[in-house]
Amino acid sequence: MQLMTAGLLGLAYVLGSGSSAIIVCKIAQLPDPRHQGSGNPGATNVLRYGGKKWAALTLFGDVLKGIVPVLLAKAFQQSEAVLAACALLAFLGHLYPVFFQFQGGKGVATGFGALLALVWPAALSMLLIWLVMARAFRYSSLAALTATLAAPLLIFLFQPVPVYIGVSGVIALLLFWRHRRNIHNLITGKEDKIGAK
Repeated sequence: MQLMTAGLLGLAYVLGSGSSAIIVCKIAQLPDPRHQGSGNPGATNVLRYGGKKWAALTLFGDVLKGIVPVLLAKAFQQSEAVLAACALLAFLGHLYPVFFQFQGGKGVATGFGALLALVWPAALSMLLIWLVMARAFRYSSLAALTATLAAPLLIFLFQPVPVYIGVSGVIALLLFWRHRRNIHNLITGKEDKIGAK
């Protein structure tokens, strides 16, 4: 059982380390997202110069690699602590991927996927918040930060498992840290809006 748990935790990090943006851009023969646009290997950056189709594929891949490790852990009837750890490790894999010199994306989609598999009603509520904020203000970063900030409270309301609330809080803190440039740009009015080239 301990070996299985260790394997699931390792798999969560490895899956998280696979950069959907880089893989999709290679398939589409687009420039490396780390050296184009904002320099972030994520769906929003791919959207800016690659278009909706490739951005959607990137988004799907990033969400999926957050979902799969948690669902696998659930299938093997792991504890709540292990489920939370798998969610966090998949997220950390995206932020600090072993395959790409530990230089990854900001983790919004992967964090969402992990929380979706962990507590799906809370994650769907986060998605609703993101959609409302994105439509109202047209800033992907602001929408993501607002939705992520609400995650611990939403999990408390839907499934108040302390370790789930804790891991959502850690994800929120790390997302804010990874978005520090975006936060500065939002404050100074320099942040790109959704769909801007």
